[in-house]
Amino acid sequence: MIRRAALLVTALVTAPLFAAEFNEKAAERFANLALACVHKEYPNKIGHSLNSDKDVAPPRQLTPAFYGCYDWHSSVHGHWLLARLSRTFPNAPFAKPAHEALEQSITPEHIAQEAAYLRADGRASFERPYGLAWLLQLGTELREMHDPLAGTLAPLENAAADRLKTWLPKLSHPIRIGEHNQSAFSFGLIIDSTDDPQLRQLVIDRSRAFFLHDRNCPIGYEPSGEDFLSPCIAEADLMRRVLPKKEFASWLTTFLPKIDLKPEVVTDPSDPKLAHLDGLNLSRAWMLEGIVSGLPKDDPRIPALTAMANAHREAGLAHVTGEHYEGGHWLGSFAVYLTTRRGIR
Repeated sequence: MIRRAALLVTALVTAPLFAAEFNEKAAERFANLALACVHKEYPNKIGHSLNSDKDVAPPRQLTPAFYGCYDWHSSVHGHWLLARLSRTFPNAPFAKPAHEALEQSITPEHIAQEAAYLRADGRASFERPYGLAWLLQLGTELREMHDPLAGTLAPLENAAADRLKTWLPKLSHPIRIGEHNQSAFSFGLIIDSTDDPQLRQLVIDRSRAFFLHDRNCPIGYEPSGEDFLSPCIAEADLMRRVLPKKEFASWLTTFLPKIDLKPEVVTDPSDPKLAHLDGLNLSRAWMLEGIVSGLPKDDPRIPALTAMANAHREAGLAHVTGEHYEGGHWLGSFAVYLTTRRGIR
């Protein structure tokens, strides 16, 4: 497994930059990024709460389904990437190894242990909300594929939904940062993916309560130096899921009277935090496309928003190379979310 990962990374580093057209060859680059990491245990950054000496164990024992790709949430959306691309290109050479990797991870025994880990005392905030939202995305991808693995994953999805339903009524204010804990981004993923109607309605209600009356988002303060999500743009991308088109267009006028964004430049792609800005370019691109999809077709802002989305798309995709593991273990998932238009209805 380690040798295969090394060969895959070598191939990725020497591959040409992303072509304008998203095709099977481009998809293979992203699939190889995930195949190189979903069962690569180290290096590993675990967010692990210990209750006793018994909790001292390597990642593969603590969370046996999602221990690779540096951290739990990246492992989850690395598996989502494999499901998404094997569904999009079922006859591609990478489709079979991609599904085999899913089968290796998502077994009844592994998922039972993952669910027990998530439900254990002291872990109420584990991967909440970002990793849990990506887990729901993985579940919906498998269900839409009519893959039996969806049923295997279901107990862990249920545990994640229970955690979120317990937390959301107690969340008094939205979390408006550019990293994992941000509310708006995860709320959008949950609305798009959950098959739990109670959870979906709860997220919609909390979105309206938190964001409906927001005005003049300070987008000029963005980004912070380690952001991979835009607080202002992510909120707008969420609200286009919640509001009818005309109401969303009016809300956007008061929330973001002016949007003028340029792609960001990463000064050191080997730094795991500074590399976040490559992800910001990708997430801005898909969120700007999402905002466009939520506007009436004759809205005069569409051409400028589309041009901004395209500029960020080009800048972001050019840096999904796998040369540095700090970005390679997760940027492929963001690239696939963008290029397959997962979040666009």
